[in-house]
Amino acid sequence: MSQDVQQDRQPGAAVVGHLGTRVVIQERPAWAISGWIGVLVIAGCIAATIVLAGGSPAWVAVIPAVAGALVLSSLIMVQPGHTKVLRFFGSYAGTVRRTGLWWIVPFADRRSLSIRVRNFETNHLKVNDADGNPVEIAAIVVWQVADTSRAVYAVDDYVNFVEVQAESALRHVATTHPYDDPGGEGTSLRGSVDVVAAELAQEVAQRVATAGVEIVEVRISHLAYSPEIAQAMLRRQQANAVVAARSRIVEGSVGMVEMALARLEQHGIVELDEERKAAMVSNLLVVLCADQPASPVVNAGTLYS
Repeated sequence: MSQDVQQDRQPGAAVVGHLGTRVVIQERPAWAISGWIGVLVIAGCIAATIVLAGGSPAWVAVIPAVAGALVLSSLIMVQPGHTKVLRFFGSYAGTVRRTGLWWIVPFADRRSLSIRVRNFETNHLKVNDADGNPVEIAAIVVWQVADTSRAVYAVDDYVNFVEVQAESALRHVATTHPYDDPGGEGTSLRGSVDVVAAELAQEVAQRVATAGVEIVEVRISHLAYSPEIAQAMLRRQQANAVVAARSRIVEGSVGMVEMALARLEQHGIVELDEERKAAMVSNLLVVLCADQPASPVVNAGTLYS
């Protein structure tokens, strides 16, 4: 497998370790023909062995028997959703992806590898967001093996590699965004779920490309403040909600008062001086902005009593 290991220094990539040696193997189709041809060859070898065993020396009949056994050992069966990665005397010989019965190179070592879509949920990680607040976060990663040769030969354990790199990417992305953005102008872990998920999927895909793995989807499955600050953050969120609601109420109340004064003046229902307008505005704002229903007071006198 010496031809598959070379000095691969990508432009802009930092070299870490002795000379930056990396495995740069690529998947390729393996030599394989229909296994039913091999079955016919085996049947012919059996017939030849029976014929030669009757009137020839014993060693002559051994030849087709050994050939039949060799062909039999070269037959493989590929099930749907799986592949066979072949290695011939230490060198990568290719991958058989088509399902069915196949006749491959004799003496080739074969390894079954699943290419079905898989998913897993990361551990609940405790990290600090961009504002320094400790949060708990977890994600669901959906992935699939795309390059079987890299999955087998580029890393030691590709399943564990994907899980570790996914958690590493999740930690990094969580530290670059705040948990919440009250102003709504930037991205946040809670308010920009799709943006954060796309960024997380991109980073995980870059980290696991060495193992020949493709990322189908990454979604945040758990997000919460850490227990030690959860109560304080809840009070802050409640305060922000109250302030936002009050601001909306005041804005609507001012509009209603303005409309009421304009209607009174337009239809000439009553003429108010500046002092009475101020009193009317004050009363309307109290009624509209109060938490409790206002108790009306009937004025039985004149307007100025």
